Amino acid sequence: MLRKHAVRDNLIVYVLCAALTALCVFSGTGTSVSASVESTSQKIKDAEKLKKETEEMKEATEQKKEGLKDQKQELVSYLGELNDNLTKITENISEIEDKITAKQNEIAVAQTELESAKEEENDQYELMKKRIKFMYERGDKTILTTFFSSHSYADFLNKTEYIDRIEDYDKKMYDNLIQIRKNIEEKETNLRAEEEQLQSLKKQAQTEELKVNNLVTSTNGSIAQTDGQISAAELETAAYEAELKAQEENLAALKKQLAEEQAMIAKASKMAWRDISEVSFQEGDRDLLACLIYCEAGNQPYVGQVAVGAVVINRVRSAAYPNSVSTVIYQNRQFSPVSSGRLATRLALGAPSSCYQAADEAMSGATPVGNCLYFRTVIPEINGTIIGDHVFY
Repeated sequence: MLRKHAVRDNLIVYVLCAALTALCVFSGTGTSVSASVESTSQKIKDAEKLKKETEEMKEATEQKKEGLKDQKQELVSYLGELNDNLTKITENISEIEDKITAKQNEIAVAQTELESAKEEENDQYELMKKRIKFMYERGDKTILTTFFSSHSYADFLNKTEYIDRIEDYDKKMYDNLIQIRKNIEEKETNLRAEEEQLQSLKKQAQTEELKVNNLVTSTNGSIAQTDGQISAAELETAAYEAELKAQEENLAALKKQLAEEQAMIAKASKMAWRDISEVSFQEGDRDLLACLIYCEAGNQPYVGQVAVGAVVINRVRSAAYPNSVSTVIYQNRQFSPVSSGRLATRLALGAPSSCYQAADEAMSGATPVGNCLYFRTVIPEINGTIIGDHVFY
């Protein structure tokens, strides 16, 4: 839509320029006002071009911002996955620690059982030693006593077999206790091996936990950095919006200026320009013009001072403006030193001799800028005659 309006406005400007140029009757006036319209038209084109470039930069920044938001969303999603993994790892470590605790409890139980088994083994061993000692310290007496106390040989054999059975029982009990002790020792060894495996798993899980924690910290940092970039892009977008607003206001002012200049051109095209010999000056005009020259171009080259005076005299000569130096200078919103009070202050102090000399030349008809009616500080948007820091058009 903006592009369509720009094309339409440019077409209108072109048609008006062509029509107004054709209406110019006087060669001096035609050259001056046509240059002014072309300059303002060019400013509008340049302003529209600049506005379009700003819009493109704003759009690029907004796209960048959207890309950063997508990037942040991906990072947030990734962070969520990392936190889920971290939770699982933490739970896994907790489970391993529970298993380690349980395994340590089993080892403690096994150690208790082992101590008990060793005590039983020792007790059984001591009983065996006592029994054997008792039996064999008496030597053959025991056997003879058993023989003579027996009612028969069969009874003797039974008693002997009983003694052998006791010995066998003691030996089996002792061997069994030894096997129990060995089993408990083996169980303890296996439990300690299992505990070592669990400790190794715990160490691996803790290493993974540290790695994921580092990734979480790094991702949080990336999210914070992306947030900063998004904020910067938002500020940049706001700056472009403010710049666009200023450019739109400037463009509107330029179009208004073009309309005013076109109106002035249309008015001037229907009126004659007076020759300098037809202009009459009043008392005080020289002082007024010299002081205005000083306020507007006191720091400019001498030819630039003459040019400022020539613009004032050109307006006096043009039927589109007031016909006296004082009324031209004091016309509303034309020369900033008037509204700021600088001109009044300079009139009280007087102007340097060079400014009076420049005023005299301009009042005699000298004009290094032809029939230009405007001047301002040099800006790229205005085409015209540049003298010092001013462009005349």
